[in-house]
Amino acid sequence: MRTLIENGTVVTASETYVADVLIENEKIAAVGAGLARQLSGGGSASFDRRIDATGNYVIPGGIDVHTHLDMPFGGTVSADDFESGTIAAACGGTTTLVDFAIQPQGGALKQGLASWHQKAEGKAVIDYGFHMIIREVTKASLAEMDDLVKREGVTSFKLFTAYPGVFFVDDAAIFRALRKTGDNGGLICMHAENGPVIDVLIEEAKARGETAPAWHALTRPPRLEAEASHRVLALAEVAQVPIYIVHLSAQEALEQVRFARDRGVRAYAETCPQYLFLDHRNYEEPGFEGSKYVMSPPLRMPGNSDALWRGLALDDLQVISTDHCPFCMKEKRLGEGDFSKIPNGAPGVETRLYLTFEGVRSGKISLNRWVQLNSAAPAKLFGMFGKKGTLAPGADADVVVWDPERRHTLSVKTLHHRVDYTPYEGREVVGAPTHVLSRGKVVVEGGKFVGRKGDGRFIKRGLTLA
Repeated sequence: MRTLIENGTVVTASETYVADVLIENEKIAAVGAGLARQLSGGGSASFDRRIDATGNYVIPGGIDVHTHLDMPFGGTVSADDFESGTIAAACGGTTTLVDFAIQPQGGALKQGLASWHQKAEGKAVIDYGFHMIIREVTKASLAEMDDLVKREGVTSFKLFTAYPGVFFVDDAAIFRALRKTGDNGGLICMHAENGPVIDVLIEEAKARGETAPAWHALTRPPRLEAEASHRVLALAEVAQVPIYIVHLSAQEALEQVRFARDRGVRAYAETCPQYLFLDHRNYEEPGFEGSKYVMSPPLRMPGNSDALWRGLALDDLQVISTDHCPFCMKEKRLGEGDFSKIPNGAPGVETRLYLTFEGVRSGKISLNRWVQLNSAAPAKLFGMFGKKGTLAPGADADVVVWDPERRHTLSVKTLHHRVDYTPYEGREVVGAPTHVLSRGKVVVEGGKFVGRKGDGRFIKRGLTLA
């Protein structure tokens, strides 16, 4: 299969220029001006497909390194499986995602990995990888970490300072896991909130009869995100290894990342569109509508997003991911009368590029920075760069042709996730893919999914370039 994307403006994390992109056998073969003319040698070149990208940007496919597909949580399961979730991702311009496999309680890491391979195989429409959530840091699981890095291509591990009794691990366990990554080259990802103290605040609120969705946020104050971030950053500093903070939501936590980086700690962090475009006022929506926005960490007070945008522009935050973990309203209603029982999570895998392109249009970030945050940086941090995250000869032909002027309105009626709402219902955005290619094959054209279930491949990732 030979495809030519011509007359577009190629945008990478570092360059912007008018050029054509030639794709052969799932890979990018060449990038340059006038490729059709050069290849024809004065005659006529043969292509299976030509895509005219005049007036559009040609960018590397988006990479979302934080999703939860087909995940059990709070007595239910997230609404998107690996088919519907990856279709939604592709329709929004994301061509690779990294999901979280979970160590079963009392079980081995490889058991969890095998379970997630089974969930994804034959369903995913784009390429995917796995992080591993570690529930119990034991001698056995530490030894398994080596094996996952060296043989399985799973080179990142998530631990929690939140959710006691479910995912929480103590500081000594976190430190042991950090030390292990110093040996094997893996990367620890941290959910940083002070879970035990949050549980006390939840108990107190419920004892007072405070049961509305807003209390989910009020019992998870930003200072407890900052405290936990400070603590795990200090542990990484002593262990002398890099660390990655997931779904950072609060200005106070961002300050801790900045201070650590200024001290020379290899500290990295992501934020998510919900923390850039929504805030605590959404919890006050009438009836039980505020439950749509119950996620952890929660939405913060108005004005907090200004600090996050500055962090993205100044590289204090390196990645935008989604934490896509959707539950339909019937599952959210499990928490009617008790906010602590509302399943945590919201949809977002399809809307990330739409929303964050508003940052380009408003001047908060540059066009190249947009590509860096959504594609190149996650590829580098999670061991995929060169194969993913760039437009260069030899890279996988994961390519998005992006129309920067297309206006459309986000709605559950037109989005592709398998959930009955979007947090951004009725929001007009500007910019959308005209074509999305996964390893050279067109999977989205004119807003319609045209790919095939099972075409996505598991990616064995290398070590971080952090």
